[in-house]
Amino acid sequence: MDAHEAGSAVRHGPGEEPHDAPAADVPPPAPRTEAEPGTEPGADPVVPRGGVAALSLRYQIAAALALAVVAITVCVHTAMVFLHVAPSNTVTKQHGQAIDDWIYPEFEQNWKLFAPNPLQQNIAVQARASVATADGRIRTTRWYDLSAEDGRAIDGNPLPSHTQQNALRRAWDFFVATHDAENRPVGLRGALSESYLRRTVELRLERADASGDGGVVERVQVRSRTTNVRPPKWSDEQVSDRPTYRVLPWWRVPEARAEEGAR
Repeated sequence: MDAHEAGSAVRHGPGEEPHDAPAADVPPPAPRTEAEPGTEPGADPVVPRGGVAALSLRYQIAAALALAVVAITVCVHTAMVFLHVAPSNTVTKQHGQAIDDWIYPEFEQNWKLFAPNPLQQNIAVQARASVATADGRIRTTRWYDLSAEDGRAIDGNPLPSHTQQNALRRAWDFFVATHDAENRPVGLRGALSESYLRRTVELRLERADASGDGGVVERVQVRSRTTNVRPPKWSDEQVSDRPTYRVLPWWRVPEARAEEGAR
């Protein structure tokens, strides 16, 4: 008995007939399918096209034109709505009727961009004083451009103070909002805004030493100087470059504050 037969006898025990080991599980072969027409055996299957690519050339062109029309319409509509809600500008002044025809009545908007509208004017607040001099005469000072002084203090200053930026501007805006064109107070806040503006201007004239040596400020007058912002060079809009003034009446400074300012 050779080694192979001995090993087989040992595995199956004495007196037993050796038999073959069971075969391992092997998946059955895949059924053979016939190749699709137009393909060779072993080649990758052809993936059918979908969407617009599945259309014929004529329908592809028609779909592209339809998409282009939709895109142009959306862009035009967006531009018209933007111009409708934007502040008055060169385009709206020249083509305002066309914009209104597009918007009304279906696409009317009841809101505006930049509320309130950006200022298109430069407004400077100026003041002068009537001073009683030490020799008993009355003199009127020059106009002090208080807004220009604030501008010079802010220019080049990385951290300007709140008073330099807003105190004078807000005092004037408060006064204009609570007074009519004849400078008469409207509503209960008119007197408050007038007192606020007076005190602000008095302090500024005191800082500028408007009274001079031995003088006393008896009255103060305030005015605004308004100039239009020049349109850009490419615009055909014509605006006047002449300044307009709003001059307020003289205000008498209370004696206590006048004497305080003279010290």
